[in-house]
Amino acid sequence: MNKGMSTVVSNGVIGGIVGGIVFGILMQMMGMMGMIAGMMGSESLAVGWIIHMIISVIFGVSYGILTLFVKNLWVAAVLFGIGIWIIGPLLIMPMMMGMGTNFANAFTPDMLMSLGTHLFFSFLVAIVFKVRSTHASTHSQIQA
Repeated sequence: MNKGMSTVVSNGVIGGIVGGIVFGILMQMMGMMGMIAGMMGSESLAVGWIIHMIISVIFGVSYGILTLFVKNLWVAAVLFGIGIWIIGPLLIMPMMMGMGTNFANAFTPDMLMSLGTHLFFSFLVAIVFKVRSTHASTHSQIQA
């Protein structure tokens, strides 16, 4: 893996962890973590957190890879937030729970709130990504 890709992946992992923790706390406060555990047939809060954090890291790395193609981090965050909202609560999660897709309910108040929270997650990842990228750039300039 080249240095640029390594940086993108590590920034994405850290962004995914930070975004996942903050988003996970919000999800737990809204009573949603049990639903995440339910994707694996469990009701355990710990299982919900583990699954959520794995997904968050995967999403963080995916966001990082997206930034290789979309140079504006904020545009990437909006596109990514909408994308993970479509993939997650509208498609994969309901299908894993045996409910079919949730596209018919995409513009109900609950799903619009979900869109907002997924955009929030994406912006958290983008902020961490930006801070880490700026720090790495500054650090490499000092060493040069």
